[in-house]
Amino acid sequence: MNLESPKVTVQKSSEEIFQYLSKVENFEYIMPENIDKFEAKDDAFIFALKGMPEIKLKLQEQLAPNKIVLGSTSDKFPFTLTANIEDNTTNSSDVQLLFDGSFNPMVAMMVKKPLQKFIDTLINNIGSK
Repeated sequence: MNLESPKVTVQKSSEEIFQYLSKVENFEYIMPENIDKFEAKDDAFIFALKGMPEIKLKLQEQLAPNKIVLGSTSDKFPFTLTANIEDNTTNSSDVQLLFDGSFNPMVAMMVKKPLQKFIDTLINNIGSK
């Protein structure tokens, strides 16, 4: 299952956005308001939204200043979340989030809308930082 957020323009350079998203503890500040738990440690973080199971994401790949890939550490819920960052000007960049998960069709049907809302919230919060 592949989902895409809209592209947002952020009034920061790609390097600034890359540095911000490379620090996993910063994801706490772009999470939805209904976050129930957030713990960052080393290059990973655990989060839970109200009514949802805990998810642990770990930095898997960094290509400065254009790409950051976070991957789930769970075999039951395997997915990656990729941030693509493109320069517009010296002080402006476009950012888009891509979700790629391997789920059976029934699970995919159940989680598609909540996941789309989740990545849309993340991208909107990145845009407002």
